[in-house]
Amino acid sequence: MNYDKYEYAEYVYNEKKSDEEGVVNKLGLRVVYEDPEVLVVTAPNEDELRNIILNLLREKPMSVKEIHAILAGIASEDKIRRSLLRLSEEGIVVLDEDGRYRLLGFL
Repeated sequence: MNYDKYEYAEYVYNEKKSDEEGVVNKLGLRVVYEDPEVLVVTAPNEDELRNIILNLLREKPMSVKEIHAILAGIASEDKIRRSLLRLSEEGIVVLDEDGRYRLLGFL
């Protein structure tokens, strides 16, 4: 495909916006404000973060860093780690030998 600079920038922007909207919808986050340049969502509370993490782990085992890469700007690595620790203490997730958390029953 041959794009001029404007068309390419518009294509990249639309792809990025589409990716952001997909993540927001997938995670069930509430949009507070949206315009062509900014998308603002509410940070999840502890219960919402727990459910988001469980949904991510249903797809595949993930490390804290991998989860944080998806939730960057939404939840701190420390909050993610605390939530995973609680889930581990409750026997819902387990840390495997590769340093990834997985749901019990999805081994």
